[in-house]
Amino acid sequence: MSDAKNIQSVKGTRDFYPDDMRLRNWIADTWREVSLRNGFEEYDAPIFEYLDLFTIKSGDEIAAQLFSFTDRGGRSLAIRPEITPSLARMVNARINALPRPIKWFSVPRLCRAENPQRGRLREFFQWNVDVIGSDDVLADAECIYTAVDFLRQVGLTPDDVVVRIGSRPLVVHKLRQLGVAEAAMDQALVALDRRPKISAEAFAEQCAKAGLSDEQVGAICEFLDVPETDSLQQVAAVEGMDGDRNAILQLRTHLEAMGVWPYCRFDWHIVRGLAYYTGIVYEVFDAAGSLRAVAGGGRYDNLVEVLGGPKIGATGFGMGDVVLAILLKDKDKLPHTAGRLDYFVIDDRECPLSLVLQVVSEIRKRGGQADFSYKRQNTGKQLKEANRRGAAAAVIVRGAGKPIGIKNLANGNQTDQPLEDFLSLLDKTR
Repeated sequence: MSDAKNIQSVKGTRDFYPDDMRLRNWIADTWREVSLRNGFEEYDAPIFEYLDLFTIKSGDEIAAQLFSFTDRGGRSLAIRPEITPSLARMVNARINALPRPIKWFSVPRLCRAENPQRGRLREFFQWNVDVIGSDDVLADAECIYTAVDFLRQVGLTPDDVVVRIGSRPLVVHKLRQLGVAEAAMDQALVALDRRPKISAEAFAEQCAKAGLSDEQVGAICEFLDVPETDSLQQVAAVEGMDGDRNAILQLRTHLEAMGVWPYCRFDWHIVRGLAYYTGIVYEVFDAAGSLRAVAGGGRYDNLVEVLGGPKIGATGFGMGDVVLAILLKDKDKLPHTAGRLDYFVIDDRECPLSLVLQVVSEIRKRGGQADFSYKRQNTGKQLKEANRRGAAAAVIVRGAGKPIGIKNLANGNQTDQPLEDFLSLLDKTR
């Protein structure tokens, strides 16, 4: 019996075969295209950082999801579960040299020690878009606009997705009015964030752990459950938060001017579970509500300061590739990403292999995607291989000094011409 082990991939991770890789690249390329179009610059950071970077202000939820380890020097490190703390660290390191506002984006690979399920894996890619150095709600509006700009580009409409916008200060203010202690505030917010995702019994248990009484839970739920049509009137009735109220109203005005408000609505249930959020927060969901959040973000004005820098305005969002791909598949919006070659070079078996290799090389030097068969087989079999590889055309090489055939594999039309004329045409179209 063989001693070889059939080692599988780790649960919650993915192998990217060529078809999968083409989809992954299409998503990432579209993220980059939209980011650059909206004036953001790309950055990246190490895939592992000091453990403290993720535990200082992210809260218990992220801390519980860390893949952490101790290096040979005894230092506590963690594989990044998110990139926002790394972004804040990088900005803090060059705080006086970077022109503001800082508009950056990244497409990092992230890892979280979660229980894998539909829409949630332990390893995933996430589009992060952030504006740092501005307290203006216009920065929040631009981040939301950029997210919607992507959703529109991939063919999703307001009938498909919705951006639910909440206000963390509004909910915190209401909790304070209800007598919730400051020490219990973060835990209470985490419970409220999880409310739509867990059972009523589990929600009641989490509220009890946060120290909320039944009366407090009933009052805050009544406040959050107000219909959207009454949401702005509800904000107007809350005393002592004029600045946050104005930010909410201005945000809607900006999003209407940008033409993306049809994708948006206010929803005070949205508070976000991460402890570093300080202002407007939002999440993107499929309109039917059958999936996890496609994206989420908000304002985090204290994170740079927590890491030793100045207090500086910051806002941004993250969009993961896992739920996004499920949504695009459900809505039949995935692109056709089959492998494709410009040319597949074949021979008529009388042609020396050296000439085939020369033609392939000349096409590639001119920027064309070209390949050939390793097998010396008849023309018909080579044409079948060309079709299987998704080639647009076959280049039939017959021998030195003889014209080549260019066969369009979509319609079957074929023309003959000297090799030099074909290569000259490629030179002109480079």
